[in-house]
Amino acid sequence: MKALIFGANGQDGHYLIETLKSRNVDAVGVSRSGDWVRGDVGRLADVETLVREHKPHYIFHLAARSTTRHDALFENHETISTGSLNVLECAQRHCPEARVFITGSGVQFRNAGTPIGEDAPFEASSPYAVARIQSTFAARYYRSLGLRAYVGYLFHHESPLRKPGHLSRLITLAVRRIAGGSGETLELGDISVVKEWAFAGDIARGILSLVDQDEVKEAVIGTGEGRSVEEWLALCFGMVGRSWRDHVRLKPAFRAEYGALVSDPRRLRSIGWAPQVSFEKLAEMMMQAEA
Repeated sequence: MKALIFGANGQDGHYLIETLKSRNVDAVGVSRSGDWVRGDVGRLADVETLVREHKPHYIFHLAARSTTRHDALFENHETISTGSLNVLECAQRHCPEARVFITGSGVQFRNAGTPIGEDAPFEASSPYAVARIQSTFAARYYRSLGLRAYVGYLFHHESPLRKPGHLSRLITLAVRRIAGGSGETLELGDISVVKEWAFAGDIARGILSLVDQDEVKEAVIGTGEGRSVEEWLALCFGMVGRSWRDHVRLKPAFRAEYGALVSDPRRLRSIGWAPQVSFEKLAEMMMQAEA
């Protein structure tokens, strides 16, 4: 069996490819950068060439720039919206028996501060959300044509592969430097924000759990467990015997996009998936990871 993974260069691509290989699936990673097959999911010719050449059993569209900023409007549209159409159309043309995964996001739903499930209404709150919503409806259209098109709505997930500027990694790297005597002060925004801290490897297993069955076509993929940024701080600093209050300065004018973003993953759990890495174990993994 063979899989094509568009957007292989990020943490999701890494763990998905690892999981596929452990199941004896030949995983072909595609990206505009990195040590992968070169290809741009936003270009129909690139996608069609790869799908026609490999005739994969699975196609995963993970590529995106994860920002809700307005200045990423056209990049989000090209990569997420147009990319989804390219993947779905090429699968329909050249390998209609393939299982196709389109990535959705928790931020495309209306957020009332309560756990979000698949039946929550969509809300076009940002260009990123608009692109995700459009991709979901594209998947539903192609599903009506007979394509096995799945949508997994991903909530926050982390790993040691996060870039240094990402909040979770920014904190763990700073804690390690402070423990080593750097004397620095870590400046952060609203640490009362509650979100999920899933492990990206667990999310990869969740994606495969979804596409490897035929009853559920759309599912939230998250832990359902919300923890605040302050809890992450306290846990990481506690691992080096320190209090975050002695080393963190808060930005008084900072305004977060939301107060809480937490999933209701009961549908995916009903088909047998559950996360394996706890909040505490994730922090330990990221604290031990090399800079």
